[in-house]
Amino acid sequence: MTNNSTKVFLSFVISLFFLNSCNVFCQRSKLGIEVDKLTCYIASKHFAELKFKMDDPARTDSIFKEALIITHNNNTEALFALIFAVLPYNKVPIKIPLLPIVLKYPLISAGDSLYNLKNKNLPKYLFFTSPKDNFGDKDKLAHFFGAAFLSYSGNIFDLSDLIGYFVEVFEQDFVVQSSIDPRDLHADTLGDIFGRLLKKNKEVLPSQVMLMKTLFYCRYNLP
Repeated sequence: MTNNSTKVFLSFVISLFFLNSCNVFCQRSKLGIEVDKLTCYIASKHFAELKFKMDDPARTDSIFKEALIITHNNNTEALFALIFAVLPYNKVPIKIPLLPIVLKYPLISAGDSLYNLKNKNLPKYLFFTSPKDNFGDKDKLAHFFGAAFLSYSGNIFDLSDLIGYFVEVFEQDFVVQSSIDPRDLHADTLGDIFGRLLKKNKEVLPSQVMLMKTLFYCRYNLP
């Protein structure tokens, strides 16, 4: 295993293959509709203007609440749809063993114009340590909600160990590697915590868990 951050990302993709055979996600069209609705919400003028009223963790709460409305308060479906709705990418680079070929596997996403507008509006300053540039930590949202999904739905599908095994095998030979970003791992951990807390308290919000990283940073880095 050479890249733990890629491991969680691939869990999202492999989860899709497994869950498409389950009754809860028996129709891909249903997931596609949920992703489209969430994408429309994030791309909307209303959501874009929220940045003048609240910070990005609070805007993430808004996205999560909208996902619950769209999925009729089904936390499992909401978290799963959020993985694809907040991804700032719509393709995964896959390399073919023994051949100099890289394929781009398409993920579930909205049309290009809506997808680009959604990416522009995605929350990016999620943590105290988020880069202060135009991209920030936009890609950490999918890590957060992906880990939350696996954590929350683990007892329902019991796929965590199985997915982990397939990710190990799949990544070794097929995935184009990228550099390790410690913030990916932090987002994974916080997402896992969020999923576990959500099982016990349906009122918990992403921003409340994201705050933990800021508190941790302040405790160990400030004099």
